Amino acid sequence: MTQDHAFIGRQPILNRQQEIIGYELLFRLNKEAVTANFSSDMQAGTNVLVNTLSNMGTDWLVGNKLAFINVAESMLESNFLELLHPERVVLEVVETTEATPQLLARLQSLKDQGFSIALDDFLLTPQTAPFLEFADYIKIDIQLLGMAQVPALSKELRGSKALQVAEKVETKDEFKQCMDLGFECFQGYYFARPETLSAKVINPSYANILNLLNMLRNNAELKDIENALKRDVALSFKLLRYINSVGFGLSCEIQSFRHAVTILGYQKLYRWLTLLLVTAGADNGSPPALLKTAITRGRLVELLGSHLLDGQDRDNLFIVGVFSLLDVLLDMPMEKILETLILPENVTDALLTRTGIYGPFLALAEACEDPSMSEVPFLCEQLQLTPDMLNGSHVQALKWVEELGI
Repeated sequence: MTQDHAFIGRQPILNRQQEIIGYELLFRLNKEAVTANFSSDMQAGTNVLVNTLSNMGTDWLVGNKLAFINVAESMLESNFLELLHPERVVLEVVETTEATPQLLARLQSLKDQGFSIALDDFLLTPQTAPFLEFADYIKIDIQLLGMAQVPALSKELRGSKALQVAEKVETKDEFKQCMDLGFECFQGYYFARPETLSAKVINPSYANILNLLNMLRNNAELKDIENALKRDVALSFKLLRYINSVGFGLSCEIQSFRHAVTILGYQKLYRWLTLLLVTAGADNGSPPALLKTAITRGRLVELLGSHLLDGQDRDNLFIVGVFSLLDVLLDMPMEKILETLILPENVTDALLTRTGIYGPFLALAEACEDPSMSEVPFLCEQLQLTPDMLNGSHVQALKWVEELGI
């Protein structure tokens, strides 16, 4: 069912003078929802991102304040965060995130880009201590911890440069106690309950998103990108809302699609379109199961080729996998679809005949969908893939798509 409204929760965060410094943005399924019920952290994260960037706009949601956005491990590892304006956003690392070397390196990269980091519902343990090096804000849930335990934790964290935020402050007495302990920021029902904001949305064509992704990967002419945007009212509207947002940090208004694409750049536009693609779900008229198969196949083809190919080849592998079901999604012969797209020969060969450098990886992904899996051993041997590598890629692909909430 197509959703014609987007929803997002918002709760203010205040300083010691009780001035609003920012808002935590929260996933909301509908206008009546008062909690963030969702099937995965990735689904919630992408929903908040697409609503913040495209459906509602950062300027409308938070004005000139900071936007605190919850990010779990899967969202931290994605490149969707690069769509945000670092100086306006605080990435709130949820408490279930593990401090692996890879994730800590990712946090350092995000810090280098200018993002601020908050640690949500923080409890100091040997497992969570490595996060302190990256923290600009440490949020302590005083209800979860209990006020009797708060002074000790607050004192222990005073060695960190991070500002301490008292969460779930519900009474005047709790606020006074936290003030006396030296907390710099506050959030909770004592100040304001989360409010749910809504905005009417229009949904772009799934086929148009795929077409633009393909054009960007092939460095299409700027005028062709502009014309493609003009053909989809929803896409063009969302793009201008995103790029004109105060949160994007521009000092001038965007006057045309050509100007928008020039300012944004192909890489960031590609990431924005990918975010739209994975949050579109069944909103664009395609059967949910078919959409899920297409996205799963795209991710699996990409992972299968990762031991042999990198860079743009890996991006093309994803597109090959997703595009391989375009004939079913659009109810058109693949040959006819390809006549309307300018694709690299290797991509075309893979889609039409399963040949070229990408073809065998697509063939293997399709063979994995066959219950008999009769072609899998031969194709694995041809691509120098062990059973463990195949199984690992398959599990990763399925997990990734589940996390997207598709």
